[in-house]
Amino acid sequence: MSIRLEHINYIYSQGSAYEKHALKDVSLEIPQGQFVGIIGHTGSGKSTLIQHLNGLLIASSGALYYNGQNIYQDKYDMKSLRSQVGLVFQYPEHQLFEVDVFTDVCFGPKNQGLSKQECEIRAKEALELVGFPEKHYSQSPFELSGGQKRRAAIAGVLAMRPKVLVLDEPTAGLDPKGRDDILDQIAQLHGQTGMTVILVSHSMEDIARYVERIIVMNKGTKMLDGAPREVFSHYRELEQVGLAAPQVTYIMHGLKERGIDVRTDATTVEEAAEEISGTLHFLRGHR
Repeated sequence: MSIRLEHINYIYSQGSAYEKHALKDVSLEIPQGQFVGIIGHTGSGKSTLIQHLNGLLIASSGALYYNGQNIYQDKYDMKSLRSQVGLVFQYPEHQLFEVDVFTDVCFGPKNQGLSKQECEIRAKEALELVGFPEKHYSQSPFELSGGQKRRAAIAGVLAMRPKVLVLDEPTAGLDPKGRDDILDQIAQLHGQTGMTVILVSHSMEDIARYVERIIVMNKGTKMLDGAPREVFSHYRELEQVGLAAPQVTYIMHGLKERGIDVRTDATTVEEAAEEISGTLHFLRGHR
């Protein structure tokens, strides 16, 4: 169930005075079950890229394969693709529209042609997966907190049982606790289901804590692609395109420059603390 892009180009308003080359020769593959972060500044092409993954945008040139099939071939079933590759837009609560949360989450499965009973089973399962409290199932979506709205919207996509979950800035506009709650829930969801999760974010701190692979977009091209440690080792290059590595990267490099022999590839506060503690213990033992 991998997704493979081969030489994808996308041009907005092609042939007009407003023509913009948003994606330039992007090739990559995302295997089933991977937790991937896509990062880049505004206008880098990251949101345009993910809208190609379920066929919402069609490439100007190139090929996109899902499960070995080119989605641009004649008579390809785009409806089936969109059931399997679920896309949660930025501020997904704007997609909520039913009278209550439970009915809203049932909408996707109902649209798939499932029975009322099966829709309700899936809705309950999805709401449980995102940690949504049962006492709020009958509440209007518009009366919920920002974090609860976000969970309900994600549940609406999960109820269709996608194989791939794509989230565009899922923590935008939330306070720090709401942001952590949502990201922790997404990480837990990935661990429980084994589904592919593609997380778009502008925050290196968030990305570093959760994903196993980072794709950095810049001016419509794939600038970097690798494990967090590998990508953050290019922190000077990231700075040049307006991105900053996690704070721990700068701390560890700063210690190294001051003569303290620490590894500089820590990606989280916990890893950095463990490395610094181990180094200090070693130094004390050799005084």
